[in-house]
Amino acid sequence: MVMYWLALLAISILIYLLLDGFDLGVGMLFGVAGSEAKRDAMLSTVAPVWDGNETWLIVTGVIMWGSFPVVYAMVMSAFYIPVVVMLLGLILRGVAFEFRGKALRSRWVWDVSFVAGSFAASFMQGAMVGALVEGLQFSNGDYAGGTFGWLTAFSALCGIGLCFGYSLLGACWLVRKSDGPVRDAARRHIPPLAIGVLVFLVVVFAYALAEHLPILQRWTDRPYLLVFPAIGAGAAAMLAKGILVHDDYWPFHMVALIFVAAFATLALSFWPYMIPFVVTIDEAAAPHASLAFMFWGAGLFVFPLMLLYVAVGYRVFRGKPAPAADHY
Repeated sequence: MVMYWLALLAISILIYLLLDGFDLGVGMLFGVAGSEAKRDAMLSTVAPVWDGNETWLIVTGVIMWGSFPVVYAMVMSAFYIPVVVMLLGLILRGVAFEFRGKALRSRWVWDVSFVAGSFAASFMQGAMVGALVEGLQFSNGDYAGGTFGWLTAFSALCGIGLCFGYSLLGACWLVRKSDGPVRDAARRHIPPLAIGVLVFLVVVFAYALAEHLPILQRWTDRPYLLVFPAIGAGAAAMLAKGILVHDDYWPFHMVALIFVAAFATLALSFWPYMIPFVVTIDEAAAPHASLAFMFWGAGLFVFPLMLLYVAVGYRVFRGKPAPAADHY
């Protein structure tokens, strides 16, 4: 039962990274759109699905709270500030998304708010991942790192790196879902964003070597982890090919595959810890009775229905939206 809920947690996080990832990426690219018509076209590609994308963040939090309450308590105490800033960024995005369509003189305010909220949420998510990789200070199950113990040069670098990664995912989404000037501009953004992601990965690896981060030991103990970077490298090659031949379909899927490979690498590097080298999966899990009780409701019915909802939603809104359509 523990592994079942762990699998659902991992699936929820991965779905959120991919779906809200391109959503946040479009939000960050919104700032360089250049014209009102382009911004409207960009929003029309995410308007049918963006509410559902953010739902997976709630699902992740609920599963962690119910199935792994120890981790939920420890992580939330360490990441109180970045979580609050992330949520404020997501709220600001939502308000800006709705208000900009109805505002006239103040539309520029909501445009800026949409971009700022996207950057804030993306940066904080990356910073939290970086802090987990670098290691947080705990004492007897309580966070002991201080108010800003999560904020280091490495975590800030990871925040910037995730902004590049989400922007790359968003650019590929725009290539897939738009036509004309918006698609052409998004295609031009992909090479520099991909280079930015590559530079980030090189710098992170160099930093990990220089600082002797404990997670590197996992790579020597588990050489099979190298399979996932190889998959990512293959996907990157296919991405480059897709851009060269002006393919609209495959770039998004290849960047999504890179995210999947990176997520799998990180998750298996942590195994069997949920908080690296502090709390194991078994130590973090709720009692079996609680896990079984949740299984008969959320696990057996609610989660599969959510997956079905997402599949149907993306099936219904497949293809490119009409240029003149107003979806928001």
